[in-house]
Order: sequence, then structure tokens, then C-alpha cells
Amino acid sequence: MAINSILRSRKTRRDMGWGLIFITPWIIGFLLFNLYPTIASFYYSFTDKALIKPEQLVGFTNYINLFQKDNLFGKAIYNTFYMVGIGVPLSIIFAFVTALVLNMKVRGIAIYRTFYYLPVVVPPVAGVLLWLWILNPQYGILNFLLQFIGLRSPAWFADPAWSKPGVIVMGLWSVGASTVLYLAALQNVPKEYYESAMLDGANWVQRTFGITIPLVSPVTLFILITGVIGAFQIFTQAYIASGANGGADGAPRYSLLYYAVYIYRQGFIYLKMGYASAMAWILFLIILLVTFILLRTSNVWTHYDV
Repeated sequence: MAINSILRSRKTRRDMGWGLIFITPWIIGFLLFNLYPTIASFYYSFTDKALIKPEQLVGFTNYINLFQKDNLFGKAIYNTFYMVGIGVPLSIIFAFVTALVLNMKVRGIAIYRTFYYLPVVVPPVAGVLLWLWILNPQYGILNFLLQFIGLRSPAWFADPAWSKPGVIVMGLWSVGASTVLYLAALQNVPKEYYESAMLDGANWVQRTFGITIPLVSPVTLFILITGVIGAFQIFTQAYIASGANGGADGAPRYSLLYYAVYIYRQGFIYLKMGYASAMAWILFLIILLVTFILLRTSNVWTHYDV
């Protein structure tokens, strides 16, 4: 018994040693590229840190200036919440409707699913450049189609009123990942529920709102939370579209000045790392609060089939 215990003890220590060896690269990466930058940014948010001079402690000055003296801070907040409040719900609805279509039993459906998922694997920069060409106000193919059917073609990223809808259109093009999640959830809904509802005389709309939507609501919650977090950090589309219309400052007329773009602008263009760090921590608190509210209220509309 004692010998077996010693052998098991040695094997356990050996396995633990090998486990630590294999996980060491991840631990080092986490400490260097996650934990240290997080702690450093928290410290810098209370300093006037810049890349060209030593930092000095300034207390809560950065936070006070953000709310009292920075006029563009409110604009960045508004633009970002616009995407959260309009872009995220539209993308969820679009992904759900598309999943319903791709869940149909038709010939060649696997090919359609593959083609619809392809935009997800397109590099973000390449996708934005493609859409800048499609939405070009002079020779864009979408404006040509709108004019062909008699509709007025907007200027999209050259017009402050249409720049944010243009970003939303870009987002709808790449909701394939959310569609796949919805498609998996739809295929896990028990067929008996639909059969019982049909026997009771429920039509397609009643079955969709009474059975489908409630039973896929856990997936909706996941997509909602991840979508909100992603919308708060939107950067690539706005940065490239702004550069195509006069510079990476939220052009035209700051309509594309999202929060993450403004953080980049303060930190890497104006070299105000302390100010940018304070903005980053405010963003963290906003995301934390919104996520907490979504989770706390999810029990009202989320259904878990046990």
C-alpha cells in the first residue's frame, strides 16, 4: 500500500511538472501581454504619461477632463452607443432570419451555408476596402443598383448622416458566425414541439414566436453580449473608412469617431497615454456595467429547456 502511494505521488508530481512546462509559454504570455499592460494602464490613467517625457501623477485629472472639458468624448460615446443600440439588434435579427432560411430542407443547402459563412474568414481590412468600393458614392455597385430601381443613392461614408448606417451594413455582411450558432440551436429544437403546435392549429408565425425564439434565447443572449462587447470596441471599419474620407479622426465631421478610435487618437497620435488609459478604463467599466445588466435581466426572456 505504501509503495503504491509513493509511486502515485511520484507520478502525480511528474505529471504536474510536465503540465507546468507545457503551460509556461501561456503563463509568460499572459503576464507580459495581458496582466502587466492592464496594471500599467491603470497606473498611467492617474498620470500625464506621454511617450516623449517621464510621467507625473495627476490624480483624477484625466477623468475629470474627460467629462468636463473634452467635447469629443461625448461624441465618441454617442457614436458608440448608436452602434450598440441599433447595429447589434439589427445584426441579431439578420443572423436569426438567415439561420431560419438556411435551416430549410432544400437541395444544395450545404453549399449555401458555406457561401454565407465565407465573409467571416475574409480579413477585416480586406472586407472594409471591398465595402468602400461597393458603397462608393460615384461608382459603387450598390448605389448603381439603387439608382436602377429609382431610389436615391446616399453618399455613405462621405455623408455624416449615412456613415454609421454604412458601418452597420458592413457588419450585416459578416454575421455568418452568429448565423452558424443560431443554425445549431435551431437543429436542436425538438420536432415534437412543432408537431404539437401544428395539431393545435398554430401557424408558422405562431410557432416561430412561441417555440423557436424562446428555445434559441440562450444563443441570443450569448450573441447579444459578445455583440455588445464588440460594438463598444469597434475600430477597423471606422478607422479605414475615416482614412478614405480625409483622415483617421472620425471623418466626415466626427460621425465615425467611435470610442476605440478616439482612444487610439489620444494615445498614438497625440501621445497622451495617460489620457488614453483613463478612457480605456472608463470603457472597461461601461462594458462591465452593460454586461452585468444584460445578465441580470436575461432571466426574464431567456428560456432554458431542462
